[in-house]
Order: sequence, then C-alpha cells, then structure tokens
Amino acid sequence: MEFIGAQPTLDLTYSDVFLVPRRSAVQSRLAVDLAPHDGTPATIPLVASNMNSVTGPRLAAVLARRGGLGVLPQDMSTDELISAIQWVKAQPVAFDSPIVLSPEQTAADALRLVPVAEGQSVVVARVDRDAQLTQDRVLGVLAATRLASVPQDAKLGDLVGAKVPALDLASLGSQAGDPRAVFDAVHGLLEQEAADAHHGAGHSEAVVVVSEGVVRGTLSKRSALRTSLYRPALDASGRLAVAVAVGINGDAAAKARALAAAGADVLVVDTAHGHQEGMLRALREISKLSLGLPIVAGNIVTADGVHDLVDAGASILKVGVGPGAMCTTRMMTAVGRPQFSAVHETAQAARELGAHVWADGGVRYPRDVALAIAAGAGSVMIGSWFAGTAESPGELLTDSSDKQYKESWGMASTKAVQGRFAQLDAYERARKELFAEGISSSKIYLDPQRPSVEDLIDMITSGVRSSFTYAGSATLPEFHVNARVGLQSAAGYEEGKALPVSW
Repeated sequence: MEFIGAQPTLDLTYSDVFLVPRRSAVQSRLAVDLAPHDGTPATIPLVASNMNSVTGPRLAAVLARRGGLGVLPQDMSTDELISAIQWVKAQPVAFDSPIVLSPEQTAADALRLVPVAEGQSVVVARVDRDAQLTQDRVLGVLAATRLASVPQDAKLGDLVGAKVPALDLASLGSQAGDPRAVFDAVHGLLEQEAADAHHGAGHSEAVVVVSEGVVRGTLSKRSALRTSLYRPALDASGRLAVAVAVGINGDAAAKARALAAAGADVLVVDTAHGHQEGMLRALREISKLSLGLPIVAGNIVTADGVHDLVDAGASILKVGVGPGAMCTTRMMTAVGRPQFSAVHETAQAARELGAHVWADGGVRYPRDVALAIAAGAGSVMIGSWFAGTAESPGELLTDSSDKQYKESWGMASTKAVQGRFAQLDAYERARKELFAEGISSSKIYLDPQRPSVEDLIDMITSGVRSSFTYAGSATLPEFHVNARVGLQSAAGYEEGKALPVSW
C-alpha cells in the first residue's frame, strides 16, 4: 500500500481514507481470488467475531460453506464448544443445513428461526433425534414468505402440500458436481411445484437433496447458484472449518488441547488487552503443545504488541481496541487507536516476522473491509453486522410493526459478564459486574433485503472484488502492494454516500 500525497501525521480510521484507481488488467470481479493466505483454511477474508451474540454453530457452518471462518466464543464451556465443533463438522458442504420442524409445530415457531424473505424455508418432517432424516419422514418444505401470511398458530403439518420437492442426486448422474446442472434441476422442481399448486404459487422456495433415501441438505435457487461462486473453507478431511476462542485465565493449554482434539481448525487466544503478561504466558503454554494449528492472539494495536505476541507463539494478530459498535472502551477509558492506522502499523510489523493480521471491528460498509485489507489485513473480523442475521445465536424476535430483529450485546457488558461468571458466588459475581462496560442489550434489525449472513457475504465480497479490480489486483497479496490510499475530509466522505432522496 502507498499513500498519495504527503504522509499522514495523525492516526486514521476508515472514513478518513479512500482508494485511488489505477491502471488494471483485471477484467472481471470473478477473476479475483480473495483467499487470505494466512495459514487458515479460509478462502474469503471474512471472520465472524467471537461474540456470544454473533457466532454460534449455525452461523459458523454457513460462513465456512462460503469460505469464511466463524470463531466460537470462549464463554461457552469446553463441553459446549466440543459439541458445537462436532455439529459444524457434521454439516453438509455442498448443500444447506436443513431447519427441521415437526408437523405439530406452528408458523410462529418457524418464524423464530427463519426470516420472512425469499429463499428461506423450513423442512417439515416426523422428527426422530436419534435417527437419520430419511426421505420418507419428510412431509414437505414451507417457504417463510408463506408462513408469514397464515395464522401464527397454524400447524405446519396442515400447511404442507401433497408432494415433497426433492432432488435425488442419482438423477443427476455425472452432473451432480456441475453447479449449472444442479441449479437447473432445483429451478425445474420449484417451477413444477408452483405450476401444480392450486393457489398458483409453490409452498416452498427450496428442495430437499436426497441420496440413497437420506436427506443430505436443502437447496434454494440462490444457494445452488452460490456453490459456483464460493469455495468452502474445509479441513484436511473435507469438513467445514471452524475457529474457537480460548481465554487466558485458568488452564488455557488444557482447553486448547481438548478443542484441537475435537477438530478445531484455528485457535484464537483472546482478551481485551492482548499486550499483557497473562496473554504471553498463555501463548507460550499453548505454543509448546505443537498442535499444528494457526494461533491467533489479541487484541493489540501496536508494532511492539506484534513482536511480543509473535515471539510467544502467535502466527496471526487480532488488531483493534475500541472500534466495535457494541464497544465503549474508548469513551470509558480513552484507550484505543483509530483502526486504519492500527492495522497499517501492525500489518507492516507482522509481515517482517512472517505473521499475519486480522482487523477486528469498525467496519460498517464493504468499503471498510477493502480498506482494512489495503492497510495489510489478511482477514477482517465482523461483529454487529453479522449479529443482525438469521443465523446468529438466539431466536428471531418481532416488534409491534412486525419487523424482525435480534438482540446483541458487548462482550464486556453486564449481560456478558453475568454469563461468563455465572459459576461464581454472589459476592464475587457482583464485584465483576460492578466494573462491566459496554452495551448490554441492543436491537439489531434484520435488513429485509439481506436477512442472511450469506446475503451480507454476497454484498461484501462483491464490493471488495471490485476494489481489487480498481487497484489492478487479482489476489489479496497483490492488493496489499498495489492499493493506493488518499486522505479525505469529512465532506469528502459524505460526498461518497448515495442520496436517500432525489434533489
């Protein structure tokens, strides 16, 4: 990366800078490879933050299917984390994980799990938790858009049609791995169902995918299309990849060993102030285990922090203090650093040591992701942006205007502290809560146009791919070198925004 004009003398954040186009031979966004090359299995530079309201097993699996990484939060117990890892590893790679409900459950039950949006569906089946979901147990597939139009106490079993839209992989033969053939098959099945339906529109917007009588997953037309655009993040056994956070207190090494044995692909050693003795001690202990996994550590904002954490065993540095939407650290403590400069300095130091940087927090638009990468980040961590999606932990809630939302909270907030230290006695827990900071509860409304984390991935990667083409870069390492950055005024930043109304 290079600055145009004079070198800045102040620390900068994303809104202070812009990318300058240069001569390019990259003719298409689809010719760009976004793989971060940071030693992780990721094929796109997006990481879901290890926040309780952001990353759970469901979001981690969906993100890995499209090439990113989800980091399961450290507040879960070791047993819970092992179960979550195993669940992610068991999910289909080429198909969506079905959301299965029983015929006795209601439309309201379904809409707490799926957003009212095109392509979102639930599978209605006779559920047996101890048995595989076989085709003969499936009663139907119901679109969320239809569920929103029926009485909320309507039973799902009463809403299904007479025929289940099912794609048997055997019918595709040698074309089962051809994205176009799969898309055409899904499209044909849904069109046929719509034509057969008495009310002129199909009950479902997805099909169940079947092989040898067993349901392997589901596919909508959009998810079938995405398989041709993304490469999944996979482990050595071809299963979806997942990262896991480990704190620095207690026996961090024992927890890391157990999570690695369970199948974790990346370990994230995490604490708010990463440049401290407790972090360095935990890193050395985990590094001595020689687990063969990338070790991420943070959070830091300086080159000194990079040197100390890499020396202790980290291969990736998590960078950012205070830029997150749920974080009040800077206003409470005055501690932090504008994120663009923090990433730029730490990435330069990391590169000299053969390490990498994840930019953690502060992104509001796809432009910010591109700028973080321009500054030197290998991947960008996203928190609140992903918290407002169907796949984040917790049920979908509906306000008085029938708008769907999720609850989100900061990891240093009273709510997070109460969960983290629930095992303490009342006195010790009260002492911890006394010094809590951050937002304990915030409504994050789902974007009706982009209610899924996959919709956000589409939007973000589309913008970043275009940034690469403007910079004449076909790969992320090329973008690190070719990106040209300029400084702008607040008015310059506002000029770049689309007008909400016509003048």
